[in-house]
Amino acid sequence: MKKGFKRIGIIGRQRTTPETVDTVLMLVNMLSETGYEVLVEAETASTLPQLSAPVMSKQKIGAENDLIIVVGGDGSLINAAHAVVDSGTPVLGINRGRLGFLTDIHPNELKTKLQDVLAGDYFQEQRFLLQAGVYHDDTLLHQEIALNEVVLLPGEYSHMIEFEIYINEQLMCSQRADGQIIATPTGSTAYALSGGGPILHPKLDAIVMVPMFSHSLSNRPIVVAGDSVVQLHVSEDNEMSPRVSCDGKQRVAIHPGDSLVVKKYPKQLTLLHPCDYNYYETLRSKLHWQKKL
Repeated sequence: MKKGFKRIGIIGRQRTTPETVDTVLMLVNMLSETGYEVLVEAETASTLPQLSAPVMSKQKIGAENDLIIVVGGDGSLINAAHAVVDSGTPVLGINRGRLGFLTDIHPNELKTKLQDVLAGDYFQEQRFLLQAGVYHDDTLLHQEIALNEVVLLPGEYSHMIEFEIYINEQLMCSQRADGQIIATPTGSTAYALSGGGPILHPKLDAIVMVPMFSHSLSNRPIVVAGDSVVQLHVSEDNEMSPRVSCDGKQRVAIHPGDSLVVKKYPKQLTLLHPCDYNYYETLRSKLHWQKKL
């Protein structure tokens, strides 16, 4: 039986645009007039002086609501996912960004499609995240999660990194490259795609690994099982410390001799889509596959 919604939280994109402001205000008014209790994320509310709805921090908004609506692009939804994934609260995306692989409701269709979703007429899917930990020996130094990808990349200067890749404690290869992308199926259409990786259907239980400008032409992207534990050991021969970034957020230093361990995060993100959602149509539209040669 599909879950009903009473309290709805709204999160807008971090870099607010007039279009985002208009959509958020329209959402608040429409939902409030329909009888829903609406709460707006604090940072979003700070850009809306005319807002009269209650405000809540991003850290609490997932646990306190039955549904989260994100107004923005895929980056906005990724940021929201980091905050709400542990609560299990479903997320619906309204596209006010550029691509919209995840935020798939167009503002022109907002009223009709949102009404359908709120009435229980929606398609639900689970997306898994990755958990990345930086270790010195057996000591955990830093840990983050990623909906799209975990990336090992150079530090302050562009240079090649020497590292070894282990899958479930088995050596896969030694690399000398600009870095490595480790992506979920969700992230396979993001940074990993621009690096030459394959597109993975969101339902696949798999992780894609894409080398970045490898010194060896034989190094190619590889897809491994979703329950794999991936370890990148940074060689002690490196003269500089590379960085680790999750979903393009802060870059954390990983020193020569340290290891990056990446595995599936135990909690999954619940995404809601209108019933006419079609993943392949999204690919055709966003990647311009519909154009004839």
